[in-house]
Amino acid sequence: MAREVISTGNELAAKAAIDAGAKFFGGYPITPSSEVMHVASDLLPKVGGTAIQMEDEIGGISAALGASMTGTKSFTATSGPGISLKAEQIGLGFIAEVPLVIVNVMRGGPSTGLPTRVSQADIGQAQYPTHGDYASITLCAGSLSECYTETVRAFNLAEKYMTPVFILLDETIGHMHGKAILPDLADVEAANVTRAKFEGDPSEYKPYKVPMNEPAVLNPMFEGYKYHITGLHHGDEGFPTEDAAQCEFNIERLVGKVNTVAAENDGLDDLPDYEEYRMEDAEVCVIAYGSIGLGAYEAVEKLRAEGIKAGMFRPIMLWPSPAKKIAEIGEKFGDKIFITELNMGQYSKEIERIIKRDDFTTLLKANGRPIAPAEMVAKVKEMM
Repeated sequence: MAREVISTGNELAAKAAIDAGAKFFGGYPITPSSEVMHVASDLLPKVGGTAIQMEDEIGGISAALGASMTGTKSFTATSGPGISLKAEQIGLGFIAEVPLVIVNVMRGGPSTGLPTRVSQADIGQAQYPTHGDYASITLCAGSLSECYTETVRAFNLAEKYMTPVFILLDETIGHMHGKAILPDLADVEAANVTRAKFEGDPSEYKPYKVPMNEPAVLNPMFEGYKYHITGLHHGDEGFPTEDAAQCEFNIERLVGKVNTVAAENDGLDDLPDYEEYRMEDAEVCVIAYGSIGLGAYEAVEKLRAEGIKAGMFRPIMLWPSPAKKIAEIGEKFGDKIFITELNMGQYSKEIERIIKRDDFTTLLKANGRPIAPAEMVAKVKEMM
């Protein structure tokens, strides 16, 4: 049976982590994400887990990665400046294939920027949060309920693909207080994914000897299966190598286990990568995501009340993007596409890349203020 709760987005993300089986949080407080850590520090000890505030963001993610290496589902939470500090260790998570959920409650930037204002300026950062070649998995919550459900999903994807996974909130939705409909706890627990384990002879264990586009199989440390973890390119047992063929295979597999799999299967799991709202007969398509998607629902209804058949497309998995569906939207709507973002067009660039045209209309705002439905309506009217 579904559950109704009154909560905030940040609180729901922390509760979702515990319900997904997380037992460790490592982090450092930063506006507007601090409540994730506060709630985690209250709830984790009640389920036999641990939350620790480290000396800084770097220490926080290092502790979380270390906990994950022992087989413990782990997470950290921060905002854009914290992601910048965590960048090197995020890279370690990618190349060593250590599962980790990273909650990013976005605020204005760059640098210190606008700590208490809303923004979606970390979209590009979530795709490439560190140097090198790899593929990022990034989910973006568009409602209070999704702050919970998409965080659970992030843990499942992290464990399945053995990689760091981002779940993006923002200042508005993170601090929004209201009713959320959550799935039954028993259903969540039944669907929780745990990472694959090698159960054969320890002498035959080679965690990174896996086929192309498959994730590594890292058994928990201290259970008799010996291997090496490093940020260097590595061979089958994790020890460093500069062998050209091995290094090329490593990178192609890191990218392929996400991007190639997503393209071949039209997604990484069985859950929706996007939402379509009143798109069946739409003549103009509004594209929005995250908290401003809430305003876009109202904008669509206002436009229809005035005789303009509008619909909304809201991506939920931003990276890898739902490219196939975006391409279909480009073919169907042409220049009748309206994109609104709380940044200078970071996701618009991805849409332009996919649909191979730039004659769509945008409404962009990067001053820390939200975009009102009335602003969206006025901009769409200019298109018609």
